[in-house]
Amino acid sequence: MTEVLTDTRPIRLKGRSFLALVLTPELPFDGWLARLDDLAARSAGFFLRKPVVLDVEGLDVDRAGLKALIDELGKRGVRIMGVDGARSSLLGFDIPPAMTGGRPAPDFEAPAVEEAAEAPNPVHKEPATTARNPEPQPVRVMPSTIITQPVRSGQSIVFPEGDVTIVGSVASGAEIIAGGSIHVYGVLRGRALAGSMGNASARIFCRKLEAELVAIDGFYKTAEDMEPHLRGRAVQLWLEGDAIMTEELI
Repeated sequence: MTEVLTDTRPIRLKGRSFLALVLTPELPFDGWLARLDDLAARSAGFFLRKPVVLDVEGLDVDRAGLKALIDELGKRGVRIMGVDGARSSLLGFDIPPAMTGGRPAPDFEAPAVEEAAEAPNPVHKEPATTARNPEPQPVRVMPSTIITQPVRSGQSIVFPEGDVTIVGSVASGAEIIAGGSIHVYGVLRGRALAGSMGNASARIFCRKLEAELVAIDGFYKTAEDMEPHLRGRAVQLWLEGDAIMTEELI
């Protein structure tokens, strides 16, 4: 017996754009995966909750090799949302869909390898004794950078090591990407992406909010999603769970 559909409400379809990391693997894959493992060891959470596209344009690989690479990335917690530049013979139901029409964005810099510790002085040392009041360990300070000029349309400031402070304004079409927090002592009209290296405690501060897009630790909010009464106001933005919260600064 045929079931009659009585609910005639239309299904809502929305268009929405997202930023994604693009990985460009190199042959041989074993060596490239080893370098990827080194990156993950130096920066835990680098790929956490980040959409990733695999760019295989010009890569001499067959379908089985591509499938094996995607499986290896999945074991490392890197989930591929799509494949760019793939021949039609490489695609299939068990391969992420083809991606086309991507708009270029600033590259993400991998964290630098930390300097190796100095070799110990080969001299005889007395056995260590338990100290009643041990000396405090030095606190590691997150680096920061200050931009004293306005950031114009088309410009990108990328500083994955820490905080970014903009003394002027950020124009529409400009982009700020920081591993830590972002401070804008002017109008924020462009895009601000804080906590880009997996820092969920990062915040965004601006004197006047007119942003096209804000993001913290991979979670995004576009201009259409922002509270209308906070547009043009001095605000701070932070992450609570999966939601970006906004509060006016007094």
